[in-house]
Amino acid sequence: MLKLDNLHAFYGKSHVLHGVSMEVRPGEIVSLLGRNGSGRSTTAKTIMGQVDGTGSVKFGERELLGRKAYEIAHEGIGYVPENRDIFPKLTVHQNLLLGQKSGAKKARWGFDDMYQMFPRLKERQHTEAGVLSGGEQQMLTLCRTLMGDPDLIMIDEPTEGLAPKIVELVAEYLKELKRRGIAVLLVEQKLAIALEISERCYVMGHGRIVFEGTPAELRANSYIRKEWLEV
Repeated sequence: MLKLDNLHAFYGKSHVLHGVSMEVRPGEIVSLLGRNGSGRSTTAKTIMGQVDGTGSVKFGERELLGRKAYEIAHEGIGYVPENRDIFPKLTVHQNLLLGQKSGAKKARWGFDDMYQMFPRLKERQHTEAGVLSGGEQQMLTLCRTLMGDPDLIMIDEPTEGLAPKIVELVAEYLKELKRRGIAVLLVEQKLAIALEISERCYVMGHGRIVFEGTPAELRANSYIRKEWLEV
């Protein structure tokens, strides 16, 4: 579904990704882990056309490198950035409406689905998004992205700054995406949620993939966890 092959990326003259190769298969939850500065978020931004790259990023049979971010989104990739990208002066419902996919094809997700999964958003559907709590804003960002009916959703640090109960809710939400046939690339620093919900994990360090394997294999590899993940 999504395949990166020998991906290099640059911020100006700074070479920040060094030959990253990885894959997300249909309906799979994959985690991309690493400390801050490891290249996790840069990988996500390069996939989405926000950072210049060389090599190959394919979604299905289509090459994404060199394309604009909005074109990539239209291919069926939903991107939830780490900064909780909402419209603060618009209501919850208006934010969701802006994310809704246009066209004749019936989307897999609608307002009822969003409000069923996140009753708190239904309660606050007429509230301006800017006054929501951090957890509620994260829920809203995730839901608005889903309203675009992606085949793969890429989420950058969805649990950052959230209370443990909200983290559990996010984990259940991601499992529900899988049940509905949507692939997930979870870009995350925290190991616990990745081990709980992922089928495969990649670990990055210094702009390179330093580990690929199952959650069980990562649990068993104390060297990788200590060298590349523990703070």
